[in-house]
Amino acid sequence: MGSGDTVRHERPVGVAPSGGTSLRAQLSPVEFALFSQFAIRRTVRADESLFRRGELGTSMFIVVSGAVSLDFGGGMAPKQLACNDFFGELGLLIERHPRSCDARASCDSVLLEITHANFHRLVDQDPAMVVFFLRRTLSRVVSSEQRLIGQLSRRNQELETALGNLYSTHSELTSTRELVYSDDLTGLNNRRALTAYLQESHRSGKRPQGLLLIDCDDFKGLNDVHGHLVGDQALQRLGRILNSVVGRDDIACRLGGDEFCILLAQADVDCLTRVADFILEAARGWSSDPRAAAEACSVSIGMALVNDGHHWNDTYSRADKALYEAKRRGGNRAQWFVDGNPGQRRLG
Repeated sequence: MGSGDTVRHERPVGVAPSGGTSLRAQLSPVEFALFSQFAIRRTVRADESLFRRGELGTSMFIVVSGAVSLDFGGGMAPKQLACNDFFGELGLLIERHPRSCDARASCDSVLLEITHANFHRLVDQDPAMVVFFLRRTLSRVVSSEQRLIGQLSRRNQELETALGNLYSTHSELTSTRELVYSDDLTGLNNRRALTAYLQESHRSGKRPQGLLLIDCDDFKGLNDVHGHLVGDQALQRLGRILNSVVGRDDIACRLGGDEFCILLAQADVDCLTRVADFILEAARGWSSDPRAAAEACSVSIGMALVNDGHHWNDTYSRADKALYEAKRRGGNRAQWFVDGNPGQRRLG
């Protein structure tokens, strides 16, 4: 075809009439015939890579036979191209343009490759057809970008919904955990939480060093005289005191009834005694508050150091013996247990 020949420009395959929306990257027979004059014919094997996402492109490809897969990543389904489909045109139009996808032959295929230099020769041969091709190509690129933006927008909305569901689930799990591991009355940890704490301590090898068992003195008498509501208020007040003395790695628990315990991650005899003295002082301070006088309740405390060579039950038994000794001596005191010999501290 000479440069002076008159060309009848057919509407390319896959392009709808004016007002249509179908824009497919496919050449018409007339375009294919023109482009093939200036293209390099290439035979590629199945699974052979043509280019990778991010590479700088300088040429366009046309599928003569076989098939090519374009993978845009990001969870998007690969796009399959067949006979007369073209791809990589932005590398041709904008020299050294970063490829937006991975291109790979799906099977043994024959392709035409048009380089940047040959494209200029094609423009000189038939500028009118090339202008038509460029117009259609740019429209398709804009349309593809708009679809991509729409897809990304929908994916963003889906991600926001998924994140919202995750936050909701996390909140529900947190609430469920609080219900499972918290004491309803005092807000302290319960026996389940204590068991979980001990199991985690055993796994991590960071066993707590000190145990305090706390028990209200004559709690039954308080309930009998003032009623269970006042008794509940006394337990809540004691719970607040215990919660105030534990650190991040410690735990304060209500074991049941008027029985409480504290496990300290770092402790020795002096540390246990100081914490016990604070609890005793705070409990005795109730009676000086007219608003809480009816809830006044002294406490007894049994203390024990955690022996690495002994089972938890042994530590608990020693602290329980110290607590029993404190009550036997009249209560309102702390008793500690070290090396099998109970030692006593009394306030007042």
